[in-house]
Amino acid sequence: MTLADVLQMGKRRLSEAGVPEPEWNAWYLFSHCFHINRNRYFLCSEEIAAEENIKTFENLLVEREKRIPLEYIIHETEFMGLPFQVNEHVLIPRQDTECLVEEVLKVSEGKDVLDLCTGSGCIGISLAKLGKCKSVTLSDISGEALAVAEKNARKNDVAVRLVESDLFRDIRGSFDIIVSNPPYIRSKEIDELMPEVREHEPRLALDGSEDGLLFYRSIIKVINSFLKPNGWLFFEIGWNQGEEVSRMMREEGFHAVEVKKDLAGLDRIVQGQYRE
Repeated sequence: MTLADVLQMGKRRLSEAGVPEPEWNAWYLFSHCFHINRNRYFLCSEEIAAEENIKTFENLLVEREKRIPLEYIIHETEFMGLPFQVNEHVLIPRQDTECLVEEVLKVSEGKDVLDLCTGSGCIGISLAKLGKCKSVTLSDISGEALAVAEKNARKNDVAVRLVESDLFRDIRGSFDIIVSNPPYIRSKEIDELMPEVREHEPRLALDGSEDGLLFYRSIIKVINSFLKPNGWLFFEIGWNQGEEVSRMMREEGFHAVEVKKDLAGLDRIVQGQYRE
């Protein structure tokens, strides 16, 4: 089989299995197995493929046909132009979350930052790398997730502090910025998600309770003990949660509360400054 034949076989198999975007998925698995970029592929597509690489590619196709997410199969993804390792213990970073980071970057210089519910560390590590922060702390209830975040901090050559904590339970000190992408999907809606998410991404990082707002309430309720006066709070939210999260923040003493949209034009971020 030529390289072109192998790639075409991958596209066909993933399409027949009902995998979304089969061509895109096949290409990334193919390039991962054959260590080839698109420019080289166009020059060498008629070369005979190595049998060992074909077998590896076929094994990865089997995993993707089972709807295991592509990022978990190749164990990596990109976020804010930076490389991140991922596995089944962390959510896969989404492009919409880059919008959250971009908002925090506007005020992050010289600030002490806490990334609460950090998961892979993509938010806090991106801020540490790009935001000229004074310090960045990554916190998560999951030790397995923090192990991934620690690897990603080393991978991106940033100095961060890691704290295993159930929200603020083991957090010490106060911060100029607290940013969080907490679990916010309603419990009953998780079973309606695509198989890649409901069957493979950690439910602990998805389930926001019956109304999806449990973690926003829990964080905002005690925020005055951890956020400095005139400090910033940034949340990622579900598309229909902006009004309620904004109300909770205003009632707790936040001003300049705003809802910002993602790349699809949906509500995705709520932010505000704390005033005692």
